[in-house]
Amino acid sequence: MTINEKLASVQTRFKSKKSRFNSFGKYYFRSAEDILEATKPFLLELGVSVTIQERFIDNGPVPIIESMATISDGESAIHATAIVGVDLMQKGMQTPQQFGSASSYGKKYALGNLFLIDDTQDSDAVNDHGKTMTSGQVHSAKGYLKSGGTLDAIKKKYKLTSQQEKELITL
Repeated sequence: MTINEKLASVQTRFKSKKSRFNSFGKYYFRSAEDILEATKPFLLELGVSVTIQERFIDNGPVPIIESMATISDGESAIHATAIVGVDLMQKGMQTPQQFGSASSYGKKYALGNLFLIDDTQDSDAVNDHGKTMTSGQVHSAKGYLKSGGTLDAIKKKYKLTSQQEKELITL
């Protein structure tokens, strides 16, 4: 069996539940660890190994990490990559946590690319957190923006109407 056939076998039989819960966004997701755990039954059966390597690419205003997932049978290998930026402005996190979060995210998506995991139903891909801002929340958001917060952060948490967005942009 070629490495392509072995990878195709994993891709077509692979199952990984979304066993982690994000209490902020109120959705379930799968982690890189969940994906790796789901590949274990295939390793000995198909005589393959799965590895992940990371590389720091750029130290510009947004540091970049490249994650590469590899499946190999010892003779041939197939690779898939994902590139993520490190959000150094993430509030409530120290720098090692910011890099660790980006690293975890990159690993998850490199593995997803390798194993063709369809995340179109994943809340990371489509979640608007189900919240449209109330007028009171718009008022709070204005205070947040005046104190140095970003509109992007607000848009990640809330679904804004065009009128609300215009109101917040004018600050």
